[in-house]
Amino acid sequence: MKKIWLLSLTIASLGISLLWLNVRSFSQPTSSTFPKVQPSPTTTIRYIERTLPQGIAHILVIPANSLFVVTGAISPKVNTVEEFAQKHKTIAIFNAGFFDPANQKSTSHVVIAGQRMADPKDNERLVNNPQLKPYLNLIFNRSEFRRYLCGKITRYAIALHNESPPADCRLIDAIGAGPRLLPQLTSEQEGFVDRTNGRDALGSEQPNARTAVGITRDGSIILVMVAQKPSQPSNSGISLIQLAQLMKTLGASEAMNLDGGSSSSLYYKGKTVYGKVDLQGKYIKRPVKSVLLVKPR
Repeated sequence: MKKIWLLSLTIASLGISLLWLNVRSFSQPTSSTFPKVQPSPTTTIRYIERTLPQGIAHILVIPANSLFVVTGAISPKVNTVEEFAQKHKTIAIFNAGFFDPANQKSTSHVVIAGQRMADPKDNERLVNNPQLKPYLNLIFNRSEFRRYLCGKITRYAIALHNESPPADCRLIDAIGAGPRLLPQLTSEQEGFVDRTNGRDALGSEQPNARTAVGITRDGSIILVMVAQKPSQPSNSGISLIQLAQLMKTLGASEAMNLDGGSSSSLYYKGKTVYGKVDLQGKYIKRPVKSVLLVKPR
């Protein structure tokens, strides 16, 4: 079955790759190198929908030289992406960090406009959970999607929470989630998977609705939400390994997983898409704690 899936993904990926080539051509600086000359800004961002072997991929591409920025937002109480859209009046929204549905507190770090908005250490249900105690240090230092201001230039990165910003940059926004998908999958290092004790907090090898964010070598942003198929409610979506491969196929050199399952959702130009389906094949409309916004500079 694995060989059949890989062949199917290769065929699907070829179609995405050909379309991607039409979206833009990427320069090839190293991951630590940023273009010195900024091209003229563009108002164009691209929304792509593609059918995968076991899911439907909704892809948003924000070019590095666009007039849009990707930033975060968090709500005191959980909201649907539609409710976030009504409040922030922006073009696109994807679900982002992890949270506890029971107390509606974030279990991910969130920084917005330089201000700390959420710290998982403040979530007593997380801190006091005896089953999670062995993993807390890893949970508190998971990957986050960051926006820096380096002089007058906006840069994006994926880094562990405890990593310092580059010397010439100031941290503006950060949304934690994880694990990192590219350049390698770090599920064990971030406390999601413990093979010795049979822990797999995300069901990483099983298909599910999932959301991810990636950065290309030239600084473009790729937001992806893979939805389940209503006709396959119990066996559709994408695994973490497959999600990493999809992000790589789309041109990302760095990528990280965001909250998934029933949380997977997006809003784009007045249209809302949810990722998880129930056993009757109906999409689940679940409110979330934090999101990534795509808005004009």
